[in-house]
Amino acid sequence: MSGFKLLPTALEGLSVFVCLFMLVGLIFGWDHGFKVVVEEDSDAVLPCLISTKEDITGKLFDWKKDGQKEVFMYDSGLHYNNGRTGQDKQFKGRVSHFQDQLMNGNASIKIQNVKMADSGIYSCIFPRLQPSQTFNIQLVVERILKDRSGEIPAASPEPYITILDETEDGSLLQCKVRGASPEPKVEWQDSSGNILPAEEPQVSERGGRYYVTINTTVTKTGRYRCVVTQEEISHHTSAETFVFISEKLVKDRTTKVDFGWLFLAFVLGAAVLAAVPFGLRATKRITVCFNQGAAPEPTTTSNDLTKDIPLLQVGVTGDHQNENGSSKVPPEIVDV
Repeated sequence: MSGFKLLPTALEGLSVFVCLFMLVGLIFGWDHGFKVVVEEDSDAVLPCLISTKEDITGKLFDWKKDGQKEVFMYDSGLHYNNGRTGQDKQFKGRVSHFQDQLMNGNASIKIQNVKMADSGIYSCIFPRLQPSQTFNIQLVVERILKDRSGEIPAASPEPYITILDETEDGSLLQCKVRGASPEPKVEWQDSSGNILPAEEPQVSERGGRYYVTINTTVTKTGRYRCVVTQEEISHHTSAETFVFISEKLVKDRTTKVDFGWLFLAFVLGAAVLAAVPFGLRATKRITVCFNQGAAPEPTTTSNDLTKDIPLLQVGVTGDHQNENGSSKVPPEIVDV
């Protein structure tokens, strides 16, 4: 299959391919080769050009995905589109090369109507060259969905974490998410994935994009993660930070708590001591009633006046008269 008209020079051919890459997808530098990013259901061109730029019309080159799946093989004019067998069914009828560019050492291929499953590492291999040459290309297929309003959503970038302050309660952490659509779910987690209690998120919306800020306070040394989830577009991202809680801060909090309990105990003790005299004074007051006439003589002959105890009669209720018929003496309260 031929996708382009034969060009007279390698330089012109290379210029056309640069323009083609710009139209079909984006190509970035990658540690192990090229990285091609395209939208789902579009076409992806995977570049492969040998360094010598020699004519490879009579050569062998083989494209594989993830080191296993057969994507496309060309061997001196025989390939998967003109009778050669062995191509993986995932790529059957979807991959073509550029016949007119073989003379310039160009073994690039085009994959039509790419899907998310096509993402991966592709290798362009020249096993018979001396020395053999291998080129690696990473293909990234992105799914672009539109929301109900027809707007293209924006996957949330990595959240931004800030340690705002170290208070007596621990370290105050803040997580910010900027320009996400649809509205993301944002939460704090510890290193074990447990969701942490946090303040109510602050959410604002500008131009269909959401900006979220959420704070939490941690009291232990460890790693903490801010996790952002957009279920509608199957997008997840997160950022992590390490928090160190100093022993001095912990001791200060413990000392303050201990001092608070001691102060409370002191106040309660003082209140009890202040109430004792009033209680003793109240117990010395009793209600007594004396009959009319002289009180009986003390039964003790001791000279120790502190042992002379007056004989008392406890008052009783009800009306009564004495032997002379006179009315009773009303009761009175006497301090002993």
